[in-house]
Amino acid sequence: MALTSALFTGLSGLDVNQTRLNVIGNNIANVNTTAFKSSRVLFTPQFYVTDSGGAPPTSDFGGTNPTQRGLGATVGSIEKDMTGGSIEPTGKLTDLAIEGAGFFIAKSAAGTKFTRDGSFTLNSSNQLVTAAGSFVQGNGVDKNFNLVPGQLQNLTIPVGTAISAEASQNVTFQGNLDANGTLAAGASVLNTQPLTAVGGGAAAQTTDLLTNVAATAAPATALFSVGQTFTLQGKVGTRDSAAANFTVTATSTVQDLMSFFQNSLGINTTAPSPAGAPAPGASLIADPTDPLSSLFTVTGNAGNDNALTLSAGSFTTNTGAAPLSFAKGTDGAGIANNPSGESVETTAIAYDSLGTPISVNVTTVLQSRSTAGTVWQFYANSPDNKGIGQSIGAGTLSFDNNGKLLSSTGNGVSVDRTGTGAKSPLAFNLDFSHMSSLSDTHPSQMVMTKQDGSPIGTLGSYSIGTDGVITGSFTNGLTRTVGQVAIATFDNPGGLVDDGANMYSTSADSGVPIITTPLSQGSGSIRSGALELSNVDLSKEFTNLIVASTGFSAASRVIQTSDRLLSDLLHSQG
Repeated sequence: MALTSALFTGLSGLDVNQTRLNVIGNNIANVNTTAFKSSRVLFTPQFYVTDSGGAPPTSDFGGTNPTQRGLGATVGSIEKDMTGGSIEPTGKLTDLAIEGAGFFIAKSAAGTKFTRDGSFTLNSSNQLVTAAGSFVQGNGVDKNFNLVPGQLQNLTIPVGTAISAEASQNVTFQGNLDANGTLAAGASVLNTQPLTAVGGGAAAQTTDLLTNVAATAAPATALFSVGQTFTLQGKVGTRDSAAANFTVTATSTVQDLMSFFQNSLGINTTAPSPAGAPAPGASLIADPTDPLSSLFTVTGNAGNDNALTLSAGSFTTNTGAAPLSFAKGTDGAGIANNPSGESVETTAIAYDSLGTPISVNVTTVLQSRSTAGTVWQFYANSPDNKGIGQSIGAGTLSFDNNGKLLSSTGNGVSVDRTGTGAKSPLAFNLDFSHMSSLSDTHPSQMVMTKQDGSPIGTLGSYSIGTDGVITGSFTNGLTRTVGQVAIATFDNPGGLVDDGANMYSTSADSGVPIITTPLSQGSGSIRSGALELSNVDLSKEFTNLIVASTGFSAASRVIQTSDRLLSDLLHSQG
C-alpha cells in the first residue's frame, strides 16, 4: 500500500514540475513579445494522512507531535507578474507605452478588452487601432476642439482631413507716432461743377430726383437717367478705395448719391474733427458765385493720410462720360481744401469665422498736444464690410508725456459679414498697447504685428503628450486638441484573465475597471514613439528551468524506485 502511494506521490511531482516547465517555456518563448507579462507557478502540498494525532505533555511525559505522511504536491496558483517592462523608443508616433499603472482600452465586436501593448496604427479612416484591428478608446473633442471627458469613443486623428479656421478676436499694432509732428488742421474739400434743376431757374436740392439734376452750364439735359450704373473708386491717402457701384432708379435722390459717396470713401462723420477743420461728409452747398446753382461737395477726414483724390477716372458710368467732375474748393463755411497734419496709415488682415481674410485700414492722426502728452485720432475702414459704408469705427489714443499709452477709446470694431455664410458681425479688438508716441526724426510708423485669427487649414501633424492628450498642428499655424487616450486601472490587475494576443478581460477578482486619463487617479504616463518590452528575466527563467527539470527528474526517480521495490516484492513472494 505504501509503495503504491509513493508511485502516485512521484506522479504528482511529475505533474507540478511539468506545469512549471510549461510556464517557463511560455515565458521564454515570449521574451521578445511586446508588453508580455511573465508568470510563475506556486506549488502546495496535496494533503496528508495522519497516522497519529500526537499527545500533550504531562508531568512525567514530554508529549509527542502528530505523525503525518504527505501524498504529493499540486499547483497552488499560476501568478502573473504585472510589473512594467523596459521602455524602448521606436520613433513611430502611434506607438504608445505606459510608464506606471494602467491599461489601454480596446473595443471590438468581441467586447471591451484591456492591453499594455501600444503598437497602434491609424487605419484608412484615421482611427487609432490595435494590431488586431480593435479600436483604441479615449475622449473626443467638440466642434471647438474642447475635450469631452467621460464619454469614451473610438479615437480619431484626422491627419489631412480635419479642417479648421478661426475668427479674429484681437489685432495688435506696434510702432511709434511722432509726438513732434504737425497737428492736424485741415481736410480735403472737393467740389463738382455747379448744379441746377433741369431747365435752370433753381439750384439743385438734396431732395431732388437725380433725373431732375443738370449742370448749370447745360441745364436742358439731365445728368442722370434711370438704369445708369456708376462706379466710384477714389484715393484715400495713398491707397485706392474699394470700387463701389450705384444704380440710378426712378426714386434716387441727390441725398442718396451723397450717402453713396460718403460711405464708399469710408468717411467717418461721427469722430470729432480738429478745431477749424471742415466737417467731414458729402453735402450740397450753395454756389458762392451763382444763387441758382449748388455744388456737390465731398469733405474727407483730417490728416494727410485721409486726403481724398477724385480724378477724372474716379467716377465712371456704363453709358458714357461721367456726369460729375471734382476739383479742389471750399465747403459751405468757406474752408478751403487743406489736408495737413501728422498721420500714418496701415492695413491689417483679420479673418472671419470661415477663414476669409478681411482687410482693415487704420489711419491715425495727431489731434492735440500738451505738457500732459499727445492725443491721436484713429479711423478704421474695411472694404470687406457688407453693411453701409466702409467705416467700421473710430477712436482716440491718449499718450502720457513719456510716450506711453494711457488709454484708448473705440478699440472694439465690427465688420458686417451678412450674406457671406460667416458669423456676422465679425467683432474684434484693435490692440494699440504696444504703440508709443515719442519725438522722432522719422515719420510715424505703425504696423500690424499679430492677430489671433486664421485662414482655412488642415491637420498636418500631431503629437501625444504624457497625459495622453493628442495635439494637432494645422497648416494654418493653429494647434488644437483632437483627443485624449484613456486608461483603465484595476484594484487587482493580477486578477485579469489573459485572453491571449496581449489582451485581458475582467474577472470576479480583478475588480471593475476604473476609467481615467493618464497621470490621474494613480495611473501612469504615456510615452509616445515607444513600446513596453516583455518583463521576462531570461537569467531567472533559465535558473527556474534547471530547478524544474531537476524536480521532474527527482519525481521520476521516486516512481522508478517504487517500481523496482514492487517488482522485488512480487519476486520474493513467488
